[in-house]
Amino acid sequence: MLALGGLGGPALAAERPQPQWLAAYASATEAAAAAKAGAHDHGGDDHVDTEHIFGFTMGSDIGEKGEVELEMETTGGFGKRHGTYWTISTLSLVKYTVTDSFRVAPGVIFGGSKVKNVPGFDDRQQASVEGAVFEMRYKVLDRAVAPFGLTLHVQPGWNRVDEATGLRVESYGSEFAALFDKEILPNRLWAAVNLWYGTGASRDIATSEWSHDSDVAIYGAVATRVAPNLILGGELRYLRAYEGMGLDRLKGEALYLGPTFSWHIARNAGLSGTVGFQVAGKAVGDAASLDLENFERMQAMLRFNLLF
Repeated sequence: MLALGGLGGPALAAERPQPQWLAAYASATEAAAAAKAGAHDHGGDDHVDTEHIFGFTMGSDIGEKGEVELEMETTGGFGKRHGTYWTISTLSLVKYTVTDSFRVAPGVIFGGSKVKNVPGFDDRQQASVEGAVFEMRYKVLDRAVAPFGLTLHVQPGWNRVDEATGLRVESYGSEFAALFDKEILPNRLWAAVNLWYGTGASRDIATSEWSHDSDVAIYGAVATRVAPNLILGGELRYLRAYEGMGLDRLKGEALYLGPTFSWHIARNAGLSGTVGFQVAGKAVGDAASLDLENFERMQAMLRFNLLF
């Protein structure tokens, strides 16, 4: 752009006004940058990072270039139709924002589970290192200068324990997501929609048999600021589980509904979470209400973030 303008000379540049759409975009970009800088100058009270204000649903923010953040996300699934069932895992990530549009985050998973008298499951109680992941996110649209925010998420991973059954496995898979969000009322009300797809292959260590599965999900959430450091909201998630890596045969579906919270406990630390209850669902071949074969009665999450 500078080279072409220089060839035209000052007089020619003056005769060619900047296109209206380009001027508007540049103005919006400068305004967004000024607003963000102002928020930092005033202790960050007005700026809300939307990534973790929606529960399981993710906002499009990924942080600023050079930021390093530690995240510990503990998720749990509780309850089957019969017996005792719970599974809990903690994903610990170190996030590094390479550019304003790209972030990487390696992580390890620790977890445990207890299964007793649940039809179709072996009785088991265990706790161990379960696996590792490598998360990558790329921000396509910044909601400060676009109608909405959009970030693409990719996370390949490896597991040595099946988080649903507690059995020893050799598992490889990836999850993909499109994360949309929008600020509806400035610094007051936000909404987000996520589209998720996951696929993987797993080998049972005891039998050496391989299995393949996949899943899709749609998440939607709204959140509102009720105090300077506290955001509350609600979340609705629809999940479908399939046999085969390409959504080959439907196994079941579930709908979860629950409240969310995000608490900015310090300038560089936050706590967020949600509890979702299965309010509708159906397993293929099962006449009972709810899908408690492929999903749990309740799913919960608690997340801690520390920015360095």
